[in-house]
Amino acid sequence: MDAQSYAPLAADSLPARLGTIPALRDRLGNPSTWRAREVGDGNLNLVFIVEGERGGLVAKQALPYVRLVGESWPLPLTRSFFEFHALTRQAARDPGSVPEVVHFDEGQALVVMEYLRDHVILRRALIEGQRPEGLGRRLGTFCARTLFRGSDLCMKPADRKADLALFAGNVDLCAITEDLVFTDPYFEAPLNRHTPALAPLVAELRADAALKIAAQHLKTAFAARAETMLHGDLHTGSVMVGPGSIRVIDPEFATYGPMGFDVGMLMANFLMAFCAAPAHAGPDHGAWILGEMRAVWTAFEIEFTHLWRTERTGMLFPPALYEEAGQAHAAEQARLDWLGGVWRDTLGFAGIECHRRILGLAHNADFETIPDEALRAASEARALALGRALMLGQGAIPGIDSLLALARDIAERDWL
Repeated sequence: MDAQSYAPLAADSLPARLGTIPALRDRLGNPSTWRAREVGDGNLNLVFIVEGERGGLVAKQALPYVRLVGESWPLPLTRSFFEFHALTRQAARDPGSVPEVVHFDEGQALVVMEYLRDHVILRRALIEGQRPEGLGRRLGTFCARTLFRGSDLCMKPADRKADLALFAGNVDLCAITEDLVFTDPYFEAPLNRHTPALAPLVAELRADAALKIAAQHLKTAFAARAETMLHGDLHTGSVMVGPGSIRVIDPEFATYGPMGFDVGMLMANFLMAFCAAPAHAGPDHGAWILGEMRAVWTAFEIEFTHLWRTERTGMLFPPALYEEAGQAHAAEQARLDWLGGVWRDTLGFAGIECHRRILGLAHNADFETIPDEALRAASEARALALGRALMLGQGAIPGIDSLLALARDIAERDWL
């Protein structure tokens, strides 16, 4: 198949379209036994579960437009190319963290991967009050391994620069992030929407010059600081949980940027789940979510520290300058300085993610599934207030305990 023959898949024609591919026949069996169903509920792509006599797989195909909006917003098919390359790198940097890729067809913008049977999207699990064991620890470890091992702290310079050049081509999805995350929430962009009761608070946020300056500083960091390969869209909708298993999916927004971006996006979505928890599984579940946030950052720090001490093989902070010169203490101070920078970035990016998921185009089910509009608005207002506090107070929140205390304080107040 080539680019000229690209055509969107359909459940009824999928076995005939893909049944000649040996890798898929080996995993599924005779195509005459295949059953396909479309399960995609995301903003961009077609997603099918395909089951046969031998097992199941997931087929994910890019569409030439933003599915959430329609054909009026065209989007290149090349995003599947970046997703494939991101998945292979994440699998190497943190084995077992992402679905196994079974087949990739660049012309058809198609990635076929392991079917995570008995798994559900983490966002749904949190809304339902589920408490996946080891959740925060696993996600914090994933962030540390993929972000450290994809950076100049670990990679050889030539390899890292080649990767940077490759992912620099993911221009269109970066543009979505640059506009929808960092700019559109702070003015009346055409695709924005919000719960009507939030209107006074939204007007106040959009009139806040300091907040808009902070947003553009964060956008500058995202666009200019190519520290490492990012997942680029790491939220609770990009994680699947099952019995004894936690996997990260959907890295099609992969690009190079600051380490704190991925960590901040993830933490923000935990914070929004916390704000919404009283309307779903209750305040006790919200307290559990905050505990998992602590586990994320703690695991990140622990694993990052381990990798700093054992895998610092890139061009930055070479051991020849520190440990081999009898100055291990200086390497430790450099590590603390680096982690401090990641923490401050994490806070800022978390704040802006809280805003864009409430004021922009793409919203979270955490809030959208609250049927009572007044209750939904109250929950969203707390997240908006929290987002502002994080964006403007990056230097005044020294650690994870301070962040969690701030979240609890804001949750106890009425912001409407």
